[in-house]
Amino acid sequence: MAIQGMPRPELSLAEARRIALAAQGFDRPRLGKVRASHLGSAIRRLGLIQLDFVNVLVPSHYLVLFSRLGAYPRSLLDDLVYKRREFTEQWAHEASIVPVETWPLLRHRMETHRVRPWGFEKFLEQRSAYTDWVLNQVRERGPLTADDLPEPEDAPRRMADRWGWGRAVRRQVFEAHFGFGRMAVVNRLPNFARVYDLAERIVPLEHYGCKVAPVEAQRKLLHLAARAHGIGTAADLADYYRMPVKEARPRLAELAESGELREVRVEGWRETAYLDRQARLPGHIDAEALLSPFDPVVWHRERVRRLFDFDYRLEIFVPAGKRKWGYFVLPFLLGDRLVARVDLKADRPARRLLVLAAHYEKDVKRRPAGEALARELRALGSWLGLDSVEWKQGTG
Repeated sequence: MAIQGMPRPELSLAEARRIALAAQGFDRPRLGKVRASHLGSAIRRLGLIQLDFVNVLVPSHYLVLFSRLGAYPRSLLDDLVYKRREFTEQWAHEASIVPVETWPLLRHRMETHRVRPWGFEKFLEQRSAYTDWVLNQVRERGPLTADDLPEPEDAPRRMADRWGWGRAVRRQVFEAHFGFGRMAVVNRLPNFARVYDLAERIVPLEHYGCKVAPVEAQRKLLHLAARAHGIGTAADLADYYRMPVKEARPRLAELAESGELREVRVEGWRETAYLDRQARLPGHIDAEALLSPFDPVVWHRERVRRLFDFDYRLEIFVPAGKRKWGYFVLPFLLGDRLVARVDLKADRPARRLLVLAAHYEKDVKRRPAGEALARELRALGSWLGLDSVEWKQGTG
């Protein structure tokens, strides 16, 4: 059901959940055969996919698309991004895959990019000759990885430790050029290392040369965020592209004034919500999906609590003895609710999907939820090329 012309100024929490999940593509069944065009449509609907290469299970960006579309060859996504070049990498939420047409909307942020680690800009200033030399090497030799170039001769090892927590200085210089939009990622090696080339040789000229005023770029990014959310507060929408809320509010007011968004109230929410003009309100959601910790549905933790009554925290950096749920815990979406947290690991040598723990929410009916979870685990294991699903004793 489309919401255009909806007379009601207030939505129930259940309606808001269904709108949000429909906007993320969970209002439709998975596909029997996934093509590159399906992946491309899904990424454009989401606006971006956050890159993360924690490989306990599978790198996150692959899983985000599996959760919505079903099984597909992972090489299909690699080809779409790095060979067909309909998409590229850039800082958006965090480091992300974005459509090439989004490049101009991020340019004003590239121009004011704050290099990482914090304070490394001092090195770039002090070693400007080396910084320029790296860029010129890529210009003259073509695509390179950071390992293709030597460290600066006058950079002692302790400087690498100071600026990059043990990472090579040359890697940080490549990353800085990437952040400023001078370089783009042309490929990823099997070990996930980036291969860089000049951005002007990677991003199509119509997008690379396009100039968009910062205010207009912010307005368009927030519109993309609203389309991906369906419904959200100013803080929700601003977080999608990591925009300061104080800068987002006037742009959202302009989008509401133009009719692209509508201000509404949601049951139990203190803040005004913005409803995308094209949002859909399905009568129900039939999803069964394990969500990456870096899935757009769950990456803004405050929104997860408000929308799903689900307090979620990734505990990778929590000492093992202090973890409550596990190391790599995926929320399980059943219907329009997050009903469980599942700690998973791919045991590739033994070709097993290990379920280290499964914790169900208090009000969940365990038997139907467990049966649905078992189906999803089998589907996930099959997609990953694993032969079996093994539950740790006492789990489930």
